[in-house]
Amino acid sequence: MTIDRSIIGSRTPEHSVDVERGRLRFFARATGQPDPVYADPTAARAAGHPDIPVPPTFLFCLDLDNPDRGRFLADLGVDIRTVLHGGQAFEYRAQAYAGDRLTFSTEVTDVYSKKGGALEFIVRTTRVTRGGEPIATLTGTTVVRDPKAAK
Repeated sequence: MTIDRSIIGSRTPEHSVDVERGRLRFFARATGQPDPVYADPTAARAAGHPDIPVPPTFLFCLDLDNPDRGRFLADLGVDIRTVLHGGQAFEYRAQAYAGDRLTFSTEVTDVYSKKGGALEFIVRTTRVTRGGEPIATLTGTTVVRDPKAAK
């Protein structure tokens, strides 16, 4: 399957997520984070934070709350069984905290192929804001494998 480069610049609908303390605590436990700042509001305040800080990579989890997250690939006609995670990167501008309402705005920023078209790469950039203030930029690469390509 060839991904049409004309999708570069296309955007998916924005979505907003409220950062919940319970999810931050769960993430801290799941990732083995021993620092109480990431689970206890009192410890967070004692460390100078207004509430529990959002740890690195958790923004990716919040982006998965997009109610239409599977729609993008479906609209392209991509069979989900051919999709691979190609990578992700994070660039932080400000700290987010429990209680924040974050908005995620995603745009396709590149499409390219490798191995004679057997692998198509879709790069999407997501800007995360809080009340218009930039919080982070997430860059994710999705790989679409062409099942008809020679192995």
